[in-house]
Parts: sequence; structure tokens; C-alpha cells
Amino acid sequence: MTVQAVQSIAILGAGKLGVVVAQLALEAGIAVSIAGSGAAEKIALSSKILTPGAIATTSREAIRQADIVILALPLRNYRTLPAEELAGKLVIDAMNYWWEVDGSDPALTNSSLSSSEMVQAFLKDAHVVKALSHMGYHHLRDEAMPETAAGRKAIAIAGDDSADTARVATLVSQLGFDPVIIGGLSLGKILEPGHELFGATIDKETLLAIVTKAKNAQKSIQN
Repeated sequence: MTVQAVQSIAILGAGKLGVVVAQLALEAGIAVSIAGSGAAEKIALSSKILTPGAIATTSREAIRQADIVILALPLRNYRTLPAEELAGKLVIDAMNYWWEVDGSDPALTNSSLSSSEMVQAFLKDAHVVKALSHMGYHHLRDEAMPETAAGRKAIAIAGDDSADTARVATLVSQLGFDPVIIGGLSLGKILEPGHELFGATIDKETLLAIVTKAKNAQKSIQN
């Protein structure tokens, strides 16, 4: 299946991850809208310096202008997202639960669901895919390579719809990484903090080996 290159993205979250993804996208020729937690004016200056070429705007305006929306917020803030604006949108969940940032949240720590499944349940009419979450922002910045480069690092993708994951895979490749679709949104749990893949900066073959090991471990537990 041939998937057209992504032309525009919206990044909700103007922190370190959001800035790095914006930089990589701009370098790939992708139009970027970026929104922080408040008025666009709050991030306009920093955006001009750190992500020149990106449009600093409100969350709602950024969402309307983009092919794909990337969530780079503290995970606790997913409940504040404008679900109605995200209806029908392809949404990449790049968030992770950090107690230092998110506080102690039993709903996040004790759930059998992956955090992306919880985000999908809240954004019930959006198309949520887990990606760009397991590699540190500094490695994202340093390790991006052209598609033909040897030693390219891999980014895992988890989602329930093959068309959605294929679209995200195209974006991941445009940003400079080998995309690896690992399975459904529930499998996004193995990309979260506390699991072997979290923080991994590895090639495609190594990533696939770890995913296979994790899947086999899950099957053993279920049996």
C-alpha cells in the first residue's frame, strides 16, 4: 500500500519533546503548527527561536490545520483535550506517565489498559496511534537519519487500524527513523516506562526481537 507523504502536523505541547519533533518535521519539509497550554502569544517567542518556521497558535487552530495531531503533553492533561475538535483526526500519542510531572494518579498506575487505550477511550471519535514515545527527546534530535542511511534507529508504532499505522509509519520515516508496527494499541503498554523498550535507541532488528520476546512473555502469562 502506497501512502502519501505527510504534509502538515499539529503538535500539542511546546516542551522538549514537542520542540524536537517540530524541528525534525520542519527539516523534512512538513508544515508545523504548535500549541502550548495557553494563549499562542505565550510560546510565540520561544517558537520563533527554537522552531523557526512553525506556526505558534491555539490547540483548536492547530488541530484544524493539520493532517496528523501529535500529543506531546504531560499525560495527566489528556482529559483536557478538545475531543470534539479531534473527532475523525489521526492522533499520535507520544505521552508517558511520569509521577514527577503527573503526580500520583491511580487511574494511570493501576489500569490494565495501556495509557494510549485510555486516551483513545477519551477521544472516542479520533484515531489514536502510539508512537514517538519510547525514545528520549535528545536521542530523537541526535539520531534522525535519511531513509538511505546505514544504522538508522527504529521507532515502534502501536495502533488498531492498519491504514492509521501505515500513515504514522510514513511520518516516522520522514522524521528520520525506521518505523516498526508492533501490533494493536494494547501492545503500546510495552513502550511505557518500566518496560525494556522504554528509552531504547536501537535498530529495527533489535527492536523486533524485543517485541517478540515481550509478546511471548504475555502469551505465557495468559496460558
